[in-house]
Amino acid sequence: MKRFFSLIGRDLTLAVRQGSAVTLGLSFFVIVIILFPLGVGPELAVLARIGPGVLWVAALLACLLTLDRMFQADYEDGSLDLLMIGPLPLEILVLAKVIAHWLTSVLPLIVIAPILALSLNLPGEGISALVVSLLIGTPTLSLIGSVGAALTMAMRRGGVLLSLLVLPLYIPVLIFGVAAVEAAVAQLSVTPHLLLLGGVSLGALVVGPLAAAAALRLSLS
Repeated sequence: MKRFFSLIGRDLTLAVRQGSAVTLGLSFFVIVIILFPLGVGPELAVLARIGPGVLWVAALLACLLTLDRMFQADYEDGSLDLLMIGPLPLEILVLAKVIAHWLTSVLPLIVIAPILALSLNLPGEGISALVVSLLIGTPTLSLIGSVGAALTMAMRRGGVLLSLLVLPLYIPVLIFGVAAVEAAVAQLSVTPHLLLLGGVSLGALVVGPLAAAAALRLSLS
Protein backbone atom coordinates (compact mmCIF):
# COMPACT_ATOMS: atom_id res chain seq x y z
CA MET A 1 0.00 0.00 0.00
CA LYS A 2 2.91 2.35 0.68
CA ARG A 3 4.16 1.92 -2.88
CA PHE A 4 0.61 2.38 -4.18
CA PHE A 5 0.15 5.71 -2.41
CA SER A 6 3.69 6.76 -3.35
CA LEU A 7 2.83 6.27 -7.02
CA ILE A 8 -0.34 8.36 -6.62
CA GLY A 9 1.68 11.08 -4.89
CA ARG A 10 4.28 11.00 -7.66
CA ASP A 11 1.66 11.50 -10.37
CA LEU A 12 -0.04 14.27 -8.38
CA THR A 13 3.29 16.06 -7.94
CA LEU A 14 4.10 15.80 -11.64
CA ALA A 15 0.63 17.05 -12.59
CA VAL A 16 0.92 20.07 -10.28
CA ARG A 17 4.40 20.92 -11.55
CA GLN A 18 3.39 20.68 -15.19
CA GLY A 19 0.08 22.43 -14.60
CA SER A 20 -1.41 21.41 -17.95
CA ALA A 21 -3.32 18.41 -16.58
CA VAL A 22 -5.18 20.62 -14.14
CA THR A 23 -5.72 23.74 -16.25
CA LEU A 24 -6.52 22.20 -19.65
CA GLY A 25 -9.69 20.35 -18.71
CA LEU A 26 -10.80 23.00 -16.23
CA SER A 27 -10.37 25.81 -18.75
CA PHE A 28 -12.30 23.88 -21.39
CA PHE A 29 -15.12 23.15 -18.93
CA VAL A 30 -15.43 26.79 -17.86
CA ILE A 31 -15.31 28.16 -21.42
CA VAL A 32 -17.97 25.76 -22.71
CA ILE A 33 -20.39 26.56 -19.88
CA ILE A 34 -19.83 30.31 -20.23
CA LEU A 35 -20.25 30.31 -24.02
CA PHE A 36 -23.29 28.07 -24.12
CA PRO A 37 -25.82 30.69 -22.87
CA LEU A 38 -24.49 33.07 -25.52
CA GLY A 39 -25.32 30.53 -28.20
CA VAL A 40 -28.83 29.51 -27.10
CA GLY A 41 -29.95 32.86 -25.71
CA PRO A 42 -30.51 34.27 -22.23
CA GLU A 43 -33.96 32.79 -21.60
CA LEU A 44 -33.75 31.36 -18.07
CA ALA A 45 -36.36 28.63 -18.56
CA VAL A 46 -34.48 27.21 -21.56
CA LEU A 47 -31.14 27.32 -19.73
CA ALA A 48 -32.59 25.54 -16.70
CA ARG A 49 -34.07 22.81 -18.91
CA ILE A 50 -30.89 22.05 -20.84
CA GLY A 51 -28.48 22.85 -18.00
CA PRO A 52 -28.02 19.28 -16.65
CA GLY A 53 -27.17 17.90 -20.07
CA VAL A 54 -24.80 20.77 -20.87
CA LEU A 55 -22.92 20.40 -17.58
CA TRP A 56 -22.55 16.64 -17.88
CA VAL A 57 -21.49 16.72 -21.54
CA ALA A 58 -18.95 19.47 -20.83
CA ALA A 59 -17.53 17.50 -17.89
CA LEU A 60 -17.32 14.35 -20.02
CA LEU A 61 -15.46 16.10 -22.83
CA ALA A 62 -13.16 17.93 -20.40
CA CYS A 63 -12.21 14.59 -18.86
CA LEU A 64 -11.61 13.16 -22.32
CA LEU A 65 -9.09 15.90 -23.15
CA THR A 66 -6.57 14.68 -20.57
CA LEU A 67 -6.94 10.91 -20.93
CA ASP A 68 -4.19 10.51 -23.52
CA ARG A 69 -1.56 11.71 -21.02
CA MET A 70 -2.45 9.07 -18.42
CA PHE A 71 0.26 6.69 -19.64
CA GLN A 72 1.84 8.49 -22.57
CA ALA A 73 4.21 10.75 -20.61
CA ASP A 74 5.64 7.77 -18.69
CA TYR A 75 5.85 5.77 -21.91
CA GLU A 76 7.79 8.51 -23.69
CA ASP A 77 10.41 8.99 -20.96
CA GLY A 78 10.79 5.25 -20.28
CA SER A 79 9.56 5.32 -16.69
CA LEU A 80 6.56 3.14 -17.56
CA ASP A 81 8.87 0.21 -18.30
CA LEU A 82 10.46 0.59 -14.87
CA LEU A 83 7.08 0.81 -13.19
CA MET A 84 5.86 -2.33 -14.96
CA ILE A 85 8.81 -4.42 -13.75
CA GLY A 86 8.47 -3.04 -10.24
CA PRO A 87 6.87 -4.82 -7.27
CA LEU A 88 3.35 -3.48 -7.85
CA PRO A 89 0.99 -5.63 -9.95
CA LEU A 90 0.13 -3.93 -13.22
CA GLU A 91 -3.56 -3.73 -12.32
CA ILE A 92 -2.73 -1.84 -9.10
CA LEU A 93 -0.43 0.46 -11.08
CA VAL A 94 -3.31 1.25 -13.44
CA LEU A 95 -5.62 1.94 -10.50
CA ALA A 96 -3.10 4.38 -9.05
CA LYS A 97 -2.89 6.17 -12.40
CA VAL A 98 -6.68 6.35 -12.60
CA ILE A 99 -6.97 7.82 -9.11
CA ALA A 100 -4.31 10.43 -9.88
CA HIS A 101 -6.06 11.35 -13.13
CA TRP A 102 -9.42 11.73 -11.38
CA LEU A 103 -7.95 13.88 -8.62
CA THR A 104 -6.11 16.21 -10.99
CA SER A 105 -8.42 16.37 -14.01
CA VAL A 106 -11.95 15.60 -12.79
CA LEU A 107 -12.20 16.68 -9.15
CA PRO A 108 -11.54 20.37 -10.02
CA LEU A 109 -14.49 20.22 -12.44
CA ILE A 110 -16.77 18.96 -9.67
CA VAL A 111 -15.60 21.71 -7.31
CA ILE A 112 -16.37 24.49 -9.78
CA ALA A 113 -19.55 22.91 -11.24
CA PRO A 114 -21.97 24.46 -8.68
CA ILE A 115 -20.77 27.96 -9.55
CA LEU A 116 -21.16 27.35 -13.27
CA ALA A 117 -24.56 25.73 -12.72
CA LEU A 118 -25.83 29.08 -11.43
CA SER A 119 -25.11 30.62 -14.84
CA LEU A 120 -27.48 28.04 -16.35
CA ASN A 121 -30.22 28.91 -13.83
CA LEU A 122 -30.12 25.46 -12.24
CA PRO A 123 -32.09 25.39 -8.95
CA GLY A 124 -30.51 24.42 -5.64
CA GLU A 125 -31.92 20.89 -5.68
CA GLY A 126 -30.47 20.34 -9.12
CA ILE A 127 -27.05 21.65 -8.08
CA SER A 128 -26.89 19.26 -5.12
CA ALA A 129 -27.88 16.31 -7.32
CA LEU A 130 -25.36 17.42 -9.95
CA VAL A 131 -22.46 17.37 -7.47
CA VAL A 132 -23.47 13.98 -6.03
CA SER A 133 -23.98 12.44 -9.47
CA LEU A 134 -20.62 13.75 -10.67
CA LEU A 135 -18.87 12.36 -7.59
CA ILE A 136 -20.43 8.94 -8.15
CA GLY A 137 -20.30 8.80 -11.95
CA THR A 138 -17.08 10.48 -13.01
CA PRO A 139 -14.73 7.76 -11.66
CA THR A 140 -16.20 5.58 -14.41
CA LEU A 141 -14.95 8.09 -16.99
CA SER A 142 -11.37 7.73 -15.77
CA LEU A 143 -11.62 3.94 -15.38
CA ILE A 144 -13.03 3.37 -18.87
CA GLY A 145 -10.71 6.00 -20.30
CA SER A 146 -7.68 4.17 -18.91
CA VAL A 147 -8.41 1.26 -21.26
CA GLY A 148 -8.50 3.54 -24.30
CA ALA A 149 -5.43 5.43 -23.09
CA ALA A 150 -3.51 2.17 -22.74
CA LEU A 151 -4.53 0.97 -26.21
CA THR A 152 -3.53 4.24 -27.94
CA MET A 153 -0.49 5.00 -25.79
CA ALA A 154 2.12 4.12 -28.42
CA MET A 155 0.24 5.69 -31.34
CA ARG A 156 0.96 9.08 -32.81
CA ARG A 157 -2.06 11.35 -32.70
CA GLY A 158 -4.03 8.66 -30.93
CA GLY A 159 -6.40 11.19 -29.37
CA VAL A 160 -9.01 10.84 -32.11
CA LEU A 161 -8.98 7.04 -31.89
CA LEU A 162 -9.16 7.29 -28.10
CA SER A 163 -12.29 9.42 -28.38
CA LEU A 164 -13.92 6.95 -30.76
CA LEU A 165 -13.13 4.07 -28.42
CA VAL A 166 -14.39 5.48 -25.14
CA LEU A 167 -17.20 7.91 -26.03
CA PRO A 168 -19.78 5.17 -26.80
CA LEU A 169 -18.98 3.57 -23.44
CA TYR A 170 -19.65 6.88 -21.65
CA ILE A 171 -23.30 6.98 -22.79
CA PRO A 172 -24.81 5.11 -19.77
CA VAL A 173 -23.00 7.40 -17.33
CA LEU A 174 -24.24 10.45 -19.21
CA ILE A 175 -27.83 9.20 -19.29
CA PHE A 176 -28.02 8.30 -15.59
CA GLY A 177 -26.16 11.43 -14.49
CA VAL A 178 -28.45 13.78 -16.40
CA ALA A 179 -31.51 11.83 -15.29
CA ALA A 180 -30.53 12.22 -11.63
CA VAL A 181 -30.27 16.01 -11.94
CA GLU A 182 -33.54 16.27 -13.88
CA ALA A 183 -35.30 14.13 -11.26
CA ALA A 184 -34.06 16.41 -8.50
CA VAL A 185 -35.26 19.50 -10.37
CA ALA A 186 -38.68 17.87 -10.83
CA GLN A 187 -38.69 16.98 -7.10
CA LEU A 188 -38.67 13.27 -7.80
CA SER A 189 -36.51 10.60 -6.18
CA VAL A 190 -32.91 10.62 -7.42
CA THR A 191 -31.98 7.40 -5.60
CA PRO A 192 -32.60 4.98 -8.52
CA HIS A 193 -30.42 7.01 -10.87
CA LEU A 194 -27.63 7.37 -8.30
CA LEU A 195 -27.75 3.63 -7.57
CA LEU A 196 -27.41 2.89 -11.27
CA LEU A 197 -24.46 5.29 -11.48
CA GLY A 198 -22.89 3.59 -8.48
CA GLY A 199 -23.39 0.18 -10.05
CA VAL A 200 -21.73 1.30 -13.27
CA SER A 201 -18.81 2.75 -11.30
CA LEU A 202 -18.35 -0.45 -9.30
CA GLY A 203 -18.43 -2.51 -12.48
CA ALA A 204 -15.85 -0.22 -14.08
CA LEU A 205 -13.70 -0.47 -10.94
CA VAL A 206 -13.57 -4.23 -11.34
CA VAL A 207 -13.18 -4.46 -15.12
CA GLY A 208 -11.29 -1.25 -15.93
CA PRO A 209 -7.89 -1.97 -14.30
CA LEU A 210 -7.88 -5.53 -15.63
CA ALA A 211 -8.66 -4.43 -19.18
CA ALA A 212 -6.21 -1.51 -19.06
CA ALA A 213 -3.43 -3.75 -17.75
CA ALA A 214 -4.04 -6.19 -20.60
CA ALA A 215 -4.03 -3.29 -23.05
CA LEU A 216 -0.70 -2.05 -21.66
CA ARG A 217 0.84 -5.48 -22.13
CA LEU A 218 -0.49 -5.57 -25.68
CA SER A 219 0.82 -2.09 -26.50
CA LEU A 220 4.30 -2.86 -25.17
CA SER A 221 4.59 -6.36 -26.62
